[in-house]
Amino acid sequence: MNNFWIIFWHTYFSKIKTKSFIITSLITLVLIVGLTNMSKIIDVFSDDEQGEKVAVIDQSGELFAPFKEQIKTINKDVHLQLFEGSEAEGEKAVKNDEYKGLLILSQDNENLPVASYKAKSIADSTLPATLQQGLQQIKTQAAAEQINLSQEQLGKLYEPVAFNKTALEENAKTEEELNQARGLVYVLLFVIYFAVVMYANMIAMEVATEKSSRVMEILISSVSPIKQMFAKILGIALLSLTQMAAFLLIGYYFVKQNLESMEGGFFEFFGFGDIPVQTIIYAVVFFILGYFLYATLAAFLGSLVSRIEDVQQMITPMTIMIVAGFMIAMVGLNQPETTFITITSYIPFFTPMLMFMRVGMLTLPAWEPLLGIAILLVTIVVLAIFGARVYKGGVLMYGKSNSFKDIKKALQLTKNK
Repeated sequence: MNNFWIIFWHTYFSKIKTKSFIITSLITLVLIVGLTNMSKIIDVFSDDEQGEKVAVIDQSGELFAPFKEQIKTINKDVHLQLFEGSEAEGEKAVKNDEYKGLLILSQDNENLPVASYKAKSIADSTLPATLQQGLQQIKTQAAAEQINLSQEQLGKLYEPVAFNKTALEENAKTEEELNQARGLVYVLLFVIYFAVVMYANMIAMEVATEKSSRVMEILISSVSPIKQMFAKILGIALLSLTQMAAFLLIGYYFVKQNLESMEGGFFEFFGFGDIPVQTIIYAVVFFILGYFLYATLAAFLGSLVSRIEDVQQMITPMTIMIVAGFMIAMVGLNQPETTFITITSYIPFFTPMLMFMRVGMLTLPAWEPLLGIAILLVTIVVLAIFGARVYKGGVLMYGKSNSFKDIKKALQLTKNK
C-alpha cells in the first residue's frame, strides 16, 4: 500500500509544480478577479473617458434640443454637439477624429424626423442604434401629436400585453426561478465540461509520457498496474480539487467584496445572488462522478499508446462524447422536459451534465437524480474493472497504436501474465 501512496503523491506534486499548470492557474485566477471586479474596472476607465462626441446638423431648426434631452436618458456617455458648419466640413471633422460621427437631422413631408448618420466606419452598431432609438421616440411623440393622442393614450398603445404563465404542477419552479436557474446551470455546466476534459486528458498524457520514457517498465516491477492507475486517477483528482478550491475561494472573496456593485447586473442575471444548497450539492456530486467516469476511461486509453503524439487520436471518441453531452445540455436548457433529454440523461456518459441540468431546471422526484447517480456509480465500477484489466496489459505494449483493436491485445497480455 505504501507504493500506492508514493505514486499518488508523486503524481500530485509533479503536476502541481509544472510550469503549464502554474501558468494556467494564474491566468484563470486573473480572469476570475477581472470578472468579479468588472464594475470597478469599468469605473476606472470611465473616470477619464470623455464619452462619444457626435456632431449634429439640424436642418429643421427644432429637433436638436428635444433629441439631445432624449439621448441623455438613454446613454449619458453620448454627447451631442450642434455643428454650425456645412455637411462637408462635418465629414472632414469626423475624418480628423474630432467627432465619432456626424448626424444630419431633417423632417419629411409630414413633418416627422428623418436622419442620416455618417462615420469613418459603421462597424460599431451600438452608437447608431442609440441615436436611432432616441430619434424613434421623438418621431413617436410627433406622430402622436399629429393625430391628437395624449401621453396617456400613447402609453397604453405601447404598453406590453399582460401575459402570465402559471405552472399547474405542484412544487414547479416559477418563471423567475427558472430564469435564475438557467443562468446558474449554464455557468456550472461549463465548469463541469472544461474540468472533465482538462483533467481526463491530463491522466491520459501522464500515462503516455511515462510509457514513452520507459519509466513504466521500472514502475511495474515494484507496483501493480492497477495500483498505478488508481493512484494516478486519485492524484489528479486531488490536483483538480486543489485548483477548483483556489478558484472558488478567490472568486468567493471578490464576490463578497463587490456584492453591492454586482446587484442587478451580471452577478444577479446568472443566478448567483441566491444559490440553492441543493443545486450546489448536485453540482459537486455530478462533477466528481463525471470526473471518475472519464478519468478511468482516459487512463486505460492512455495506456494503449506509446507515444505522446498518439494520445489525442486515441481519446478523440471520449472527447466527442463529452462534447455531445455538453451540446445536448445546452439545447436542453430551453426544453428540459422533452423525452429525448429525459432518456439521454440516463446514458452514463451524458448523465453528469444532463441530469444535473434537469435537476437545476426542474422539480424532479428524488428517485430520478438518485437513479442517475446509481447508474454512474455502477458504470464507474464496471469501467474500473475492465479498465484495470486493459491497463494491466496496455502498459506493456509498445509501438505505434492507432486502433481500438489494441484493447484486445492488452486483454490477452493481462491473461498471459
